[in-house]
Amino acid sequence: MKKVRLIVFFLLVTFAAMLNTAQAQCSICTKTAGQLGEKRAQGLNSGIIYLMLAPFTIVGYIGFRWWKAEKQNNAEVG
Repeated sequence: MKKVRLIVFFLLVTFAAMLNTAQAQCSICTKTAGQLGEKRAQGLNSGIIYLMLAPFTIVGYIGFRWWKAEKQNNAEVG
């Protein structure tokens, strides 16, 4: 359990460190952001990253629960 917590902590710290430099724009959004100005472009980029987090969080949670169930089933069988 400590190993899982350490891995999760490491991933969160890494993600937080990379958040400022993340570029989450497609080519159309980049062109639009270039026309909006610096402050609004940063807001658009932050919004894109925010909207991206929900699906990744849901898939990560489902994957973690699946992994945990498989680990428990293997322990019961073996």
